[in-house]
Amino acid sequence: MELTRVVVPALFLLLAFGSSGAKVEEENPEFWRSQARKTLQSALDRKLNTNAAKNILFFLGDGMGITTITAARILKGQLENQTGEETVMTMDTFPNVGLAKTYSVDFQIADSAATATAYLCGVKTNLNTIGVTAAARNGVCKTQKGNEVTSILKWAKDAGKSVGVVTTTRVQHATPATSYAHSASRKWYSDADMPDSAKRDGCTDIASQLLKNTDIDVIIGGGRKYMTPRGTKDPEYPRDYASRGKRRDGRNLIDEWRSMKAGKVAHYVWNKTDFNAVDPEKTDYLMALFEPGDMRFEAERDPNMDPSIVETTEKAIRILQKNPKGFFLLVEGGRIDQAHHAGRASMALHETVAFDYAIAKGLELTKEHETLSIVMADHSHPVTFNGYPFRGQSILGKSPLWASDVLPYTTLMYGNGPGHKIANGTRPDIRDVDTKAKDYVQLAAVPTKSATHSGEDVAVLARGPMAHLFQGVNEQNYIAHAMAYAACVGSDLRHCQGHTEAPAVQSTVDNGAGAAGGGGGGGSVALLSALLALRVLM
Repeated sequence: MELTRVVVPALFLLLAFGSSGAKVEEENPEFWRSQARKTLQSALDRKLNTNAAKNILFFLGDGMGITTITAARILKGQLENQTGEETVMTMDTFPNVGLAKTYSVDFQIADSAATATAYLCGVKTNLNTIGVTAAARNGVCKTQKGNEVTSILKWAKDAGKSVGVVTTTRVQHATPATSYAHSASRKWYSDADMPDSAKRDGCTDIASQLLKNTDIDVIIGGGRKYMTPRGTKDPEYPRDYASRGKRRDGRNLIDEWRSMKAGKVAHYVWNKTDFNAVDPEKTDYLMALFEPGDMRFEAERDPNMDPSIVETTEKAIRILQKNPKGFFLLVEGGRIDQAHHAGRASMALHETVAFDYAIAKGLELTKEHETLSIVMADHSHPVTFNGYPFRGQSILGKSPLWASDVLPYTTLMYGNGPGHKIANGTRPDIRDVDTKAKDYVQLAAVPTKSATHSGEDVAVLARGPMAHLFQGVNEQNYIAHAMAYAACVGSDLRHCQGHTEAPAVQSTVDNGAGAAGGGGGGGSVALLSALLALRVLM
């Protein structure tokens, strides 16, 4: 009875005042009809762009599921003093939309390594592995050999295009690493992170492969400490031991990179002042590593030391676009994912808004008739958008209708994560808590140290040449093949040759080796690698 006396009046209030945030024009049905007619006519007027893509701009929002996109859209509008729901983000303007299935070969819910191998290399693989087929086993170096697969970044470079990687994580992290490296473990950032057995069996760390495998023109992100000898003081944080170099082999990969670029105009920078001094028109190569590890969250970034993702995207494009044959650029909003893992919805949404501004900058600097632009996520997160918030209510606020325990709850919550706060069967009372704060950790239903990923399909948005190929529901590995076809890179060149019949079977496996079947004794190794994957999965 007590619960009924509280909830029923609240429900009546909700119904009575729920329309208070609506604009007067929206009460007129002609407002919606007119809007729909314009949208319909735009769709009817749309013509297929069947040009060959000179450039590919590939924007990857790590962990940017559909719930994240929706919530970030609202936040972006509210930051501009709008109600938010009707806001149109740049990614919303992409006319072609599809869905990608994100599972890996061995897990129903995948990680960023397996998914990156799918959408960059064109084959699905196992959890925790990058740039290898599913015949390779997590953490087992011997299974890596002969099962390497190359990425669209390499296909583009082999076709004469300039290539680049921009990320808000370390450049050795799963997504950027998959564009250039092959590793039985995504965690082998430097040789210090590798077991002795892997070294004895001939595997090499991801950082060293950044210099070895593909001649990348632009490399921007974090990750300095994986490039320098153990104990090397960081130029920005010289007193922080955790920021010092990690390499045990004594190699200074930054110095090696400089030596490799002798005779070219190549710049290595680690701060914004030097970054701003780089003239794109006179630069052949750029390596910019702004942090020892991952770059800072946008909300915590020091604008005097580190550039924004908008600035790094612009610099990369201006350097790469000088190539008359075009370019491929991977831009990763990588810390969307990391904020979600921490249960910090505010951080995740602000990262997504910043990512959307980078997309806008990319479109501004390129021409749609020759540039295929893709926006997608690798996987999603168990974040929910729930309750019955009023129109225009803060996306980071609380539902006006309380729960059956007569306590408020936030509009955004997690299925699992560090925000599980039930004590003695009772949730915390958050009436006086600022849930909009950047450090606020949303409530979670199940206690886990880090929120997991979730397994629903992710959106794929496209515009530009052959963007109509990105529609329907497809396996995630289809994305690499569709991009390659549109740009005439890799093995399938039918688009440039005027043919559309099925091509001969192509392989993306290095040296023609490795089928996704594995060898003898694969069952026990697969089980072991699966258990290892669960331990190290972020």
